[in-house]
Amino acid sequence: MRHWILESSTPTRSGGRAIVEMIDQVAELKKAGANVHGRWDAIVHFCRRYPLGAIGGVIFVVFVFCAVFADFIAPFDPLQTDASTSLAAPNDSMIMGADMMGRDVFSRIVHGARISLAVGVASTLLGGLIGVFIGLMSGYLGGWFDLLMQRLIDIMQALPLLALALVMAASLGPSLQNTIIAISIPLVPHIARVIRSNTLSLREMPFVEAARAAGMSEIRVAIRHVLPNTLAPLIVLGTAQLGAAILTEAALSFLGLGIPEPHPSWGRMLSESAAEYMRVAPWLVIYPGLAISLVIFGTNLLGDALRDLLDPRQRS
Repeated sequence: MRHWILESSTPTRSGGRAIVEMIDQVAELKKAGANVHGRWDAIVHFCRRYPLGAIGGVIFVVFVFCAVFADFIAPFDPLQTDASTSLAAPNDSMIMGADMMGRDVFSRIVHGARISLAVGVASTLLGGLIGVFIGLMSGYLGGWFDLLMQRLIDIMQALPLLALALVMAASLGPSLQNTIIAISIPLVPHIARVIRSNTLSLREMPFVEAARAAGMSEIRVAIRHVLPNTLAPLIVLGTAQLGAAILTEAALSFLGLGIPEPHPSWGRMLSESAAEYMRVAPWLVIYPGLAISLVIFGTNLLGDALRDLLDPRQRS
């Protein structure tokens, strides 16, 4: 069925009615995904409607694939040194060249994807769990708990993410676990703010009042009825925070406060070669920097598409 809107309700200066637009209901329903059936159709619809998001998803999936199967993709051991191939230019056996210790750059980048994604995902999940708990309890309970948590969050948000992560990493020391903790804590305020704002609007909804009237406890209402309705903005925010977490890990490793040697980290690879070998071996800087840029670019594109898909109010 097709509906056409041919005339506006506002008369023109000449006294007639202006022709405004023609709406094809079938095309609009198809554009909104009303005819999507099955998982494959949903993927095709997502790719057609959000091509940039699909590109970002492909980039992210490629890096995840490399991280999972790094042991099979990498042609060399990322920790194996060989003085005879020190600073070797890209060639048939080492497509991205070798570093100053003769280690294959491609193998280190592939294994570095495992480190970067592991730190990014783990820190995002940890920060998300803490932020969801604080935001949910703060917005639902209110009172002194909300006042105390919001003042604490204000203090944490006074520092930029990287600055707070630097303070945490310097206090805890360089290690994989400490890097995850140092990055996850600065992510908590942003997630807590979003969950709290959604909780404040949801706790006054009729279905929440009905659950209370049915005799459900406040904790059960918050977990069973309020929390599931905050998942859409949480997914969007988590995708955006993932890129920030990966970039922060690279920055911490570049400064020597992140992943220590001998673990291959993209930020550490830049730190070792940027100043001394930039002119004689530019591939030591180009390829790690390109890997960092691509994975953050992909997560940002995917996050923007998920925002438009899950939050219609943000659609342009």
